[in-house]
Amino acid sequence: MSFRDLRNFTEMMRALGYPRLISMENFRTPNFSLVAEILIWLVKRYEPQMDIPTDVDTESDRIFFIKAVAQFMATKAHIKLNTKRLYQADGYAVKEMLKITSVLYSAMKTKQMALGDQIEEDNSKFKFDLGSRISDLKAARQLASEVTSKGATLYDLLGKEVDLREMRTAAIARPLEINETEKALRAAIREVLESVEKTKDMLSNVVSDETSLDAKIEKKKQELERNRKRLQTLQSVRPAFMDEYEKIEEDLHKQYDTYVEKFRNLCFLESQLDEYHRLEQERFEEAENTLRMMQHKLREEERDLMKSSLKDEDSDMDVPEDEGSDSDMEECRPSKPRPTRNGIMAGRGGRFIGNMQGGDSDETEDSEIDVDEDDEEDEEGEEESKDLEDDSLEGPVSRGARPSRGGVRPPLLEESDNDF
Repeated sequence: MSFRDLRNFTEMMRALGYPRLISMENFRTPNFSLVAEILIWLVKRYEPQMDIPTDVDTESDRIFFIKAVAQFMATKAHIKLNTKRLYQADGYAVKEMLKITSVLYSAMKTKQMALGDQIEEDNSKFKFDLGSRISDLKAARQLASEVTSKGATLYDLLGKEVDLREMRTAAIARPLEINETEKALRAAIREVLESVEKTKDMLSNVVSDETSLDAKIEKKKQELERNRKRLQTLQSVRPAFMDEYEKIEEDLHKQYDTYVEKFRNLCFLESQLDEYHRLEQERFEEAENTLRMMQHKLREEERDLMKSSLKDEDSDMDVPEDEGSDSDMEECRPSKPRPTRNGIMAGRGGRFIGNMQGGDSDETEDSEIDVDEDDEEDEEGEEESKDLEDDSLEGPVSRGARPSRGGVRPPLLEESDNDF
């Protein structure tokens, strides 16, 4: 018992609303009636529906009362009370009653909190982070499995208790022989002495190992100190090649800048060249398409002219085979070359035959070729040659390789060389 406990008990009872004034002098001597009254009030405050016998006149009634109060507090509030001290009803009983009053006083203080705080606290009772409790859950699961296994083994061992009890009683009842006991003790003492010797040897080895390790550590420390000093000296001294290194590094930076500039210019020029090639390719394709369209148009015009000329001619005359398209003219060339008017005979000597007006000179001095065609065919050839010459001015590229009656025929000219 202490003065602090008495003071705390009286203050707590006054705060809890005990109707009677309690003084610290009430517990200088045993006062069971006051202790019983306080215990009944505390039990009713904790559980109003609890029925406890209040008769404390006889000794048996007092013992039963103390046991009932202690059992109630142990089962309901999980508070363990010392029944002997409660029965003394003095200052030691105050220590036991202080356990109950401290619980009720803390509950009252909690109840006096603000409404908002109380609501948050009530909510926090049901809000807890499962992430922080995962380890606890795993430990609880492991403990549950261990309890189950240990319970099963305990059950098996208890099942063997009947046989083991008989064996144990028989071993205990058997008289011990002194000689065998002395032998067993001597053997145990010998083993213990051997283990002690081994332990001493290990300790002595540990001491020697410790000295050797200390010597090695000291040696390594000295080496470390020397290496540090050497490093400091090396860092303080400037190498001889450092000037040359810095100069070469500057040159390298300049060369790199030049390289980067040239590489950038080269990439730009390559891109410009690619763009120029692309534009040239587009122009070439456009010109080729234009020439192809002009060639196709000229072929159509030539076919129309041939058809119109055939309609104007007499029905008895034959149509020459070389008045068709380029493909028909190449396939249907005459086997024997014929001299043409208003044309150029390209031979080895480069001689010119005929005139531009298509005159009457059908025979020349150097020519040995006989012309059997009629004058109508000559006049028709002159008209066609004039028309084709006008057309050839518009499309020289597309019609450069196409012969006409009054035009140039390279294959025929090659054959005409053999006639001279």
